[in-house]
Amino acid sequence: MSEPPKPSSDHSAKAEDDDDVIIPTPKTSATTNAPTDSEEKVEARPDGKIELREDECEEVLGFNFSTTKKWTILTVIFVVQSSMNFNASVYANAITPLSEEFNVSKQAARIGQMIFLVAYGFGSEFWAPWSEEFGRWSVLQTSLFFVNIWQIPCALAPNFATIVVGRFLGGLSSAGGSVTLGMVADMWDADSQQYAVAFIVLSSVGGSVLGPIVGGFIEQYLSWHWVFWVQLIFGGAVQAMHFFLVPETRVTVLIDKEAKRRRQDGQTNIYGPNELKEHRLEKKEVIAIWVRPFEMFVREPIVLWLSLLSGFSDALIFTFLEAFQPVLKQWGFSTVQIGLSFITIVVGYFIAYFSFFPFIYRHQVIRKQHPDALQPEARLYWLLWTAPLEAIGLFGFAWTSLGPPEVHWIAPLIFACLIAIANYAIYMATIDYMIASYGPYSASATGGNALARDFLAGIAAMYSTPFYENIGNKYKLEWPTTILGVLAILVTLPIYVFYWKGPEIREKSKFAQTLASDRLAKGMEKQNKKDIGLKDRKRKKNNVNDAEKGMSTGQDSNGVLMKNSGTSSNNTSSLNSTEATGPEA
Repeated sequence: MSEPPKPSSDHSAKAEDDDDVIIPTPKTSATTNAPTDSEEKVEARPDGKIELREDECEEVLGFNFSTTKKWTILTVIFVVQSSMNFNASVYANAITPLSEEFNVSKQAARIGQMIFLVAYGFGSEFWAPWSEEFGRWSVLQTSLFFVNIWQIPCALAPNFATIVVGRFLGGLSSAGGSVTLGMVADMWDADSQQYAVAFIVLSSVGGSVLGPIVGGFIEQYLSWHWVFWVQLIFGGAVQAMHFFLVPETRVTVLIDKEAKRRRQDGQTNIYGPNELKEHRLEKKEVIAIWVRPFEMFVREPIVLWLSLLSGFSDALIFTFLEAFQPVLKQWGFSTVQIGLSFITIVVGYFIAYFSFFPFIYRHQVIRKQHPDALQPEARLYWLLWTAPLEAIGLFGFAWTSLGPPEVHWIAPLIFACLIAIANYAIYMATIDYMIASYGPYSASATGGNALARDFLAGIAAMYSTPFYENIGNKYKLEWPTTILGVLAILVTLPIYVFYWKGPEIREKSKFAQTLASDRLAKGMEKQNKKDIGLKDRKRKKNNVNDAEKGMSTGQDSNGVLMKNSGTSSNNTSSLNSTEATGPEA
């Protein structure tokens, strides 16, 4: 089963045609909007309005942004995503001081981390479809504003209940990776987006470990209030960067803006797709929009199982936020030193990030030669080899946690690096695969992924310390991680199923088949336009040749003889006939 043709937003191909295709003269009145022979027929609505389509204004869409502009946007989004995940993880360093300040147990103090992560997962689900309907820029700005606002009551909290409420609202306000990854789909088509996806995934996992690295210094040298003030400072700077440097990228919103501009220029019957929708905010539609990510999570096997795999892997990192402390304290590590030990996970993330480059490059070379040669499942190939590192790393971390003098402290950190490599690879490959499989529904699909990752990580924040304190007798630190290693083997098995059976599974998917049909239709539409362009070029060439013949016999381009030659009705008739079959102006 071959991959459907690429969508019409493949601008590299279009750019090659632009120099040769005859572009019709723009029309400015309602009566001259009828398509010519070289334009696709547009079915008129009863009210006379014409919907502006993507292929009619590609120059203003995110796909056509310059490379510099795309990566400037992506760099800002990298920082945005890092800040959100930083907010989720840095709280761990406030647990002990909050416990002392408000006279609650440490287990109770962890509720603030758990509630944020669980709410964050549902927040991703909540914001994702709205970004698809109303645009990425406004949704992210709104999200960042509320995330920053809720830091203030937390920092000034007179009691622990205020912190729990503030953390819940902060998590629910976080748009998360589902929106930021949706922006990748706005600017790159499915066949050229892998470098961008890899970059954004790095920001997501990197932000999670940035928290304990910075948090170690905050916990040792500042009061617990600064855990929240630092989040506010970071979030405020990020929101300002996003406000000034990131434009709207959502296709339908950009088409609406272009339609408004054209109406101001005189094309009074041109409208964008959202402008032609009636009653956009009807209760039924609102519910349908919000339910879509949950529907995909429950009904799409690809979204469900790969999200659970990704969620389990992410939960490990938040388990380490608790496990690193009892393990490394055996070697006398201070709070700052424990935080700095997370650098080994950062190293693992960068190793995994760069390890994808040869495969991404190879895929792009293959697509240039054979556009339909690769299925979305090809994006899971490197994961087949890196996913086992999760179980290997867990088993290794477990039995190098014996402490001195049997084991050096670097040993568990090396295995933690292997876990980080697997964690990044799992997130990258599963997200990349979902975006390729679900296209315009990718924000909703990845919203399910975010739900699983954040929900399971939130649960991990509550069970991790009791897990490491109450299992086993002699080997209290070793057996819990061993159990996680066994679970890692089980949850990685679906990767191999989807790699080999993915096409059959996607054939049964409503969303994936809708995308496949759209890609096929757009590919056929694009080919038709190329065929029309070839015919127009032939006609133009024939006109030029006929005109040259006319000049060689003493005629001008209208078939009229020069003054000293009289008039030839035969030549006039012949050339007028040629004009009638030539390309329209």
